[in-house]
Amino acid sequence: MKTHALVVEFPEYIEVINELRRSDMWFAEKAKEYHQLDHKIVALEERDVPISDALFMALKSRRVHLKDWLFEQIQYRARH
Repeated sequence: MKTHALVVEFPEYIEVINELRRSDMWFAEKAKEYHQLDHKIVALEERDVPISDALFMALKSRRVHLKDWLFEQIQYRARH
């Protein structure tokens, strides 16, 4: 399965992402949570681990929400 790492999803913003990770603790915390969640989802998909559909969808939904929030922060920083 494909990773959804921030630098893979938004390669044009690698410098902004790295800057935010260094300078914004809240962003860094949320980016870490996103990264860990992405790895968990990918591992579940690759290993075909039994998990309820509801739980799996909840994990994916959380990843989408985090990604949306992180991207908003990335775009804001890139403009300012």
